[in-house]
Amino acid sequence: MLAMMNYLIYNKRKITMTKAIVWSKYHCTFCEQAKALLNQRGIPFEERKIGDGYTKEDLLEAVPTARTVPQIFINENLIGGFTELKKYIEETAGGYGD
Repeated sequence: MLAMMNYLIYNKRKITMTKAIVWSKYHCTFCEQAKALLNQRGIPFEERKIGDGYTKEDLLEAVPTARTVPQIFINENLIGGFTELKKYIEETAGGYGD
């Protein structure tokens, strides 16, 4: 298991230390898009892949209402899926890095 990594999101006013976890599975387009967005922004993350050391039960323990992946946490707060991650980054970082 990978250790959770810290990364920085640069805001116009401050730098915020952040931790990210991406719950994913094989052959998941939105999972790949979420990881690509994090990589594009230079944001390291821990991936918890169902079928590769993690189970659906592990995901449901972390997110009891989860019905899809990815499920993404930032600073131990559930952000949601890829669409919510994109919105969160845009709102938090002010579009930094575009």
